[in-house]
Amino acid sequence: MFKWLHPLAKPETLYHFCRLCYPWLMAAALLLLALGNIWGLAFTPPDYQQGDSYRIIHLHVPSAIMSMGTYSAMAIAAFTALVWQVKTAQWAALALAPIGAVYTAIALLTGMAWGKPMWGTWWVWDARLTSELILLFLYLGVIALSGAFSDRQTGAKAASLLAVVGVINLPIIHFSVEWWNTLHQGASITKFARPSIDASMLWPLLISILAFKVLMLALLCLRLRTAILVNEQHRPWVKALAGER
Repeated sequence: MFKWLHPLAKPETLYHFCRLCYPWLMAAALLLLALGNIWGLAFTPPDYQQGDSYRIIHLHVPSAIMSMGTYSAMAIAAFTALVWQVKTAQWAALALAPIGAVYTAIALLTGMAWGKPMWGTWWVWDARLTSELILLFLYLGVIALSGAFSDRQTGAKAASLLAVVGVINLPIIHFSVEWWNTLHQGASITKFARPSIDASMLWPLLISILAFKVLMLALLCLRLRTAILVNEQHRPWVKALAGER
C-alpha cells in the first residue's frame, strides 16, 4: 500500500523531492495565509459577544491545531526511525521539532492575548493551557536531547524516544475541555455535529488552518533538505551537487 513511499527512504531521492516541492508549497502557503487572514481580519463580521477581539482566532486556532498535528507527524517519523531504522525518518522527526515548537509558542502567546480581555488575566493554570505548555516543553526536550550527546546518533535516538512517549499528551490536550471544568471554550469546528460558528467566520478560519498546514510542509522540506546535506556531505552525489553550484 505504501510502496510509493519506499524510494523516499533514499536520501538523494528525498532531497530532490523536497527541492521540487518546496517552492510550490511555500507559494501556496503564502497565498492561503494572505487570503485567510485578509478575509478573516477585514471582511468577517464582529462576534456578538467578543466583538473584534475574536479575530485573533485566525492565528490562535491554526497554530494550536498545528502544534498537535506537527507533534503527531514528528512522533510517527520518530517511531518509524526507531522500529525500522529509517534514517531519513529520523532526520524528518528532528526537522519537525523546531517547527512544532514555534507553532506551540504562537498558540500560547495568542491564547494569552485573547484570554486577557475575555478572562481578565493573561494566564491561568487551566487544563488546556497547562497541557499545551507541556507540549512546548516536549518539543524543547526533543531539540535539547538531539544535541546533548557527543554521538549524534545516540542523541537522535534519545530524542526520538521522547517524541514517541510524549504522544500521551496529545489526547490530554484535545479532551481536556471535556474531562475537566476549564475556562477554555469547547470545540467549535471539530465537532461531529454542525460547527458552532457562522459560515462567514468558518471559511476564512478553515483557509488559515490549511495555510498553516501547507506552511509546515514547506518548512519541513526546507529543513529536511539541509539535514540531508549535512548528514550526507561525504556522499558523491552531494559533492557533485556542490560542484554544480
